[in-house]
Amino acid sequence: MPNIDENLAFAPATELRELIAEKQVSPVEITQLYLDRIDRLDPQLNSYLTVTSEIALDAARKAEQAVTDGDELGPLHGIPISIKDLQMTKGVRTTGGSLAYKDRIPDADCAVVERVLAAGAIMLGKTNSPEFGLLGANENRLGEPCRNPWNPERTSGGSSGGAGASIIAGL
Repeated sequence: MPNIDENLAFAPATELRELIAEKQVSPVEITQLYLDRIDRLDPQLNSYLTVTSEIALDAARKAEQAVTDGDELGPLHGIPISIKDLQMTKGVRTTGGSLAYKDRIPDADCAVVERVLAAGAIMLGKTNSPEFGLLGANENRLGEPCRNPWNPERTSGGSSGGAGASIIAGL
């Protein structure tokens, strides 16, 4: 894979979508950029509870083929996203931040996930959340607390702390 500008990890979705449509960057390149950053940076942040590398790369290859074939592209076509671990995802562990559901694998996507995937988004994984989203700090018994990318000694916040930390860190 050719070198890709790391700054694209912080680009708005609209810019990425335009670059994909204009074939200046591929969905596979962008997805791999994010996955590489997750591998490198997330062990210190714990913003993800589950990373779906294989699913993401498979979706990115399909998205890239659609661009090559000249297919009609959805508004989120080829854009890597995270899904909060409170949202059900077909075939992907969904814990709700709780040990009670640490092994739960839903057999269907919730409506929100279904819609963003239908619009062409690529799921990178499930972001950390406090148990059932109920605490003001992003801590649960599934692992280490999610950390603030600007100051790892601090929390990343409550319910959507994993999502927020991943965005700030370009993950």
